[in-house]
Amino acid sequence: MQNLNDLYNWSSDLKASPKMPVLFLGHGSPMNAIEENEFVKGFRNLATTLATPRAIICISAHWFTQGTQITAMEKPPTIHDFTGFPSALYEVEYPAKGDPQLAKYAKILLDPYLAPAMTELDEKWGLDHGAWSVIKHLYPNANVPVIQISIDYSKPPIHHFELAQKLQKLREKGVLIIGSGNIVHNLRMVDWANFDKDDYGYDWAIEARATINKLLMEENYTPLINYQDQGAAFKLAIPSPDHYLPLIYTLGLQKKGESIHLFNDKLMAGSLSMTSLKIGN
Repeated sequence: MQNLNDLYNWSSDLKASPKMPVLFLGHGSPMNAIEENEFVKGFRNLATTLATPRAIICISAHWFTQGTQITAMEKPPTIHDFTGFPSALYEVEYPAKGDPQLAKYAKILLDPYLAPAMTELDEKWGLDHGAWSVIKHLYPNANVPVIQISIDYSKPPIHHFELAQKLQKLREKGVLIIGSGNIVHNLRMVDWANFDKDDYGYDWAIEARATINKLLMEENYTPLINYQDQGAAFKLAIPSPDHYLPLIYTLGLQKKGESIHLFNDKLMAGSLSMTSLKIGN
């Protein structure tokens, strides 16, 4: 096995890298990439609190795969993985570089947990809108390399929590790890007539948001990992795991004593939440 520091040699002094926080970003509509609203302002305000990382790893709700994959190309394409939006949105490009060495480094960290399966290095995916539509507000100059790690849809939530823990040492090497999804996310029940109503949610969405926020602030993660056992409000708030599991990755990366800060904590259109969080300084 290759020496990790030799494989991922950003500089001669890795100790100089700032310890990065961990983020969960409620990305919402792809239109947040080009619209000006309070949630976009929340992302930009967050950016003022962040050191410039050496690289970013994003776990996006929009890369759901069989097995775990990591983007490993030099120049990841901007993926416009949506339909029915204005042409201006399809014209957006986020030309951040990839980081093949980081991808190989992450693979070495994850493979022992995944054995006998192995992480696959991907040369086809790129950056989906769960990644670029929010990262562009943090680093608009696309000056930080970005890779994505996929979510293995065949695994239970505890697997994702424990898998994330294997990446913790990357925070010490200047890597910013971002989970991107939406905690409350039921597209079938969106109230389009009230899409622009401020902090508007159905009763079950209000209940789920309040319960989840309380569990987050208490650092009581077992019910969040076992979300399918938490009753009717949770079942409506999380009808499928894709947008929720990026939160579980974020929680798995928390270290003892680190605080959680919530922001953009509002409901939308009855059945969606934009709640985001930062763990650490």
